[in-house]
Amino acid sequence: MISLKMIIFNFNLLHICLLSIVYCIEDANRLFDDLLINYNKLVRPVDNKTDALIVRFKLKLSQLLDVHEKNQIMTTNVWLQHTWTDVKLRWNPEEYGGVNVLYVPSDMIWIPDIVLYNNADGNYQVSFLTKAKLSPNGTVEWSPPAIYKSMCQINIEWFPFDQQTCEMKFASWTYSGLEVDLKHKDWNIERKVDEIAIGINGEYTETVWIVDQGIDLSDYYPSVEWDILGVTGKRHEIRYSCCESPFIDLTYEIHLRRKTLFYAVNLIFPIVGISFLTALVFYLPSDGGEKISFCISILISLTVFFLLLVEITPPTSLVIPLIGKYLLFTMVLVTLSVIVTVITLNVHNRTPTTHVMPQWAKKFFIQWLPKYLCMQRPTQIRIELSPTTDNSESNVIITKRSHLQLSRTKQKTILSTSFEPMLYKEYPIRVPSNFPEHFGNSKRKHQKLTMLQNSVDNIAFIANHLKDNEDKQQIIEDWKYMSMVLDRIFLILFTSACMIGSAIIILRAPTIYDRTIALA
Repeated sequence: MISLKMIIFNFNLLHICLLSIVYCIEDANRLFDDLLINYNKLVRPVDNKTDALIVRFKLKLSQLLDVHEKNQIMTTNVWLQHTWTDVKLRWNPEEYGGVNVLYVPSDMIWIPDIVLYNNADGNYQVSFLTKAKLSPNGTVEWSPPAIYKSMCQINIEWFPFDQQTCEMKFASWTYSGLEVDLKHKDWNIERKVDEIAIGINGEYTETVWIVDQGIDLSDYYPSVEWDILGVTGKRHEIRYSCCESPFIDLTYEIHLRRKTLFYAVNLIFPIVGISFLTALVFYLPSDGGEKISFCISILISLTVFFLLLVEITPPTSLVIPLIGKYLLFTMVLVTLSVIVTVITLNVHNRTPTTHVMPQWAKKFFIQWLPKYLCMQRPTQIRIELSPTTDNSESNVIITKRSHLQLSRTKQKTILSTSFEPMLYKEYPIRVPSNFPEHFGNSKRKHQKLTMLQNSVDNIAFIANHLKDNEDKQQIIEDWKYMSMVLDRIFLILFTSACMIGSAIIILRAPTIYDRTIALA
């Protein structure tokens, strides 16, 4: 019995609900017909034609899709929130079954022609016309979505550690300020300031109404490339000499800060590494023959980065981007390293037959400078024999001869020691008067003496030749050591230049020290 009563009760309740829905739909249809049957959407909905229709406007940012630096275009996904009062769309809810809200297609009523003035792709107005929300007092709320491409003047001075300010200027395309008064939707938090603007006739003062949080970011999807630091909304009333009525616009300034991790990893670090490779050119030995080719390889790699920079930055002649300055600095270093390497290779390959080392160069580059550069010339171990009178035996003497020693050492080589008298003047072979008879007759004596004299002359010639070769080799080694000293000097200079230049150029970017908390 109870279950039967419950079934009957539920049935009656469902019937009542269905009847109320039907009556409500009938009321809404009747209201729709009564409001729009004689409605003219081409006429501005005001009681008096001299009255200004107040349109309150606010931008709601959904996504920052792209900021194209080269074309200087910002792409955004936004909602345009319009609110105005239409005197022709008022009704008494009691006469229409308590209907308090009515949604109508926006193309059937009058809507303000608010467009993006700094548009960059040709679509000035909203392309997707959503329904408008009507209230009994005539208030119309319309929030169509749109994807805009707006012009944004890119300042590349600190790229990739840069901040940008992009503007979106909205105004009525048809009506002046006396017909459609465009105002901030958040009029209760706006402040009035006087700003100095620059016009055709010079500077002038204009009154601006500012809302610090001009854009709604409640449904914003964060960008992977940019941080939003500020979204200021400004209302301008501009009067031109041609017209008495003011022209009103709402300009939204979006302050952006680039997230630098991507460019730091893929652009900054490789270029800094290439810059320090320039100094390592002077650490390569000159005998290897790869110093020039190494410099040219670095120069070619810099050209690749220059082409990449041209592809991602706008072709402006106002400023040079930070990364461009650093590339130019590195290219100057590489060019200088090529020039200096040619000079050091020229010094390295000099010989006594082509160049004579000045005495000041010996003292400065070989004696004085190396000890301040923490350089020490490797010692050469020589085995020398000095003649003695003990049973025609020779004592082996091991001495060390330093390459830093310019004068001849007192120790002589084997040949120069054994035949020192023959190196400077001739000593003919003399036969004593009491020469033993057992050496043979005089003819045989003369032949043996002649052979001995020829042997001594040949040995003296060989000794002189070896001494000359040793002197020439010593001079060649001095030139090579001088080139090593030059390489060490330029290694220190170029390393210091790379470190100081990198610090001065890169660390000057203001965003490196900016700790402002992003809004989104």
